[in-house]
Amino acid sequence: MSRASLDKDPQDVAAMFDAVAHRYDRTNDVISLGQDRAWRKATLKAVGAQPGETVLDLAAGTGTSSEPMADAGVRVVACDLSVGMLEVGKRRRPDLAFVAGDALHLPFADESFDAVTMSFGLRNVQDVETALAELLRVTKPGGRLVVCEFSRPTFTPFRVVYQNYLMRALPPVARAVSKEPEAYVYLAESIREWPDQNALGLLIKHAGWSHVAYRNLSGGIVALHRGTKPAA
Repeated sequence: MSRASLDKDPQDVAAMFDAVAHRYDRTNDVISLGQDRAWRKATLKAVGAQPGETVLDLAAGTGTSSEPMADAGVRVVACDLSVGMLEVGKRRRPDLAFVAGDALHLPFADESFDAVTMSFGLRNVQDVETALAELLRVTKPGGRLVVCEFSRPTFTPFRVVYQNYLMRALPPVARAVSKEPEAYVYLAESIREWPDQNALGLLIKHAGWSHVAYRNLSGGIVALHRGTKPAA
C-alpha cells in the first residue's frame, strides 16, 4: 500500500520531524491529552520483551518507547529516519543504541531480533507492505511484531467528534505549543487517510506475518496490531 495521497517524500518527513524533535514528546503529551503514556505502556506489555532478548524499536524518535525496555535488561535498538530525533534521544540516554535507518531498507541482517515494534510511524512510510516485509526479514522465526498506530474509533458519534478535533482543533493546539505546527497538520491528515483496523490487519498478513490480531485502545483512536513470524 502506498501513501501517495499525502505525497510526502521520506526525506521531507525526516526533515519535518528533525524540526520538532526538541519539543516532540511534550507536544504529543499535550495534543493526546496525556493518552500517549497509556498507549506506550500497552505497547510495551504487548511486546513482552524479556531480559536478554533483542528488540528493534522502529520509528523510535527520541527513544521514549525504548527506555523502559532497556531499563528492564532488554537489548533494544532505537531506529528512526530522523537524525534530529535520534540526537535528542542520544543526549538524554547516551547508553541506548540509536541507529539512523529507513523502514524500507533496514540496516540490519536477516533474523536479528526476537521482537520488532513500531509506534506511530507506519503511516509515515511510502510503502507500508514493504516496511512490514522488512520487519519480517529482520525478525527471528517465531519472533513477534507489535504495531501501535492511530486507527478508527468504533463508536460512530465519538468518531465524528474525534475527526472534528483532528481537523479543526488539533492545528490551533499545535500552534500554541509548537513552533512547527505544519507537522501536526500533516499528522491530522495522515490519520484521516490511514486504513482502519481490519484493513491494516490484512496488510500485515499479506506481508507474511501469521497469527495477526489487534485490540483497540481509547475506543479505537489507537489500535495495537500483533503478529508472529512463522517458524522455519
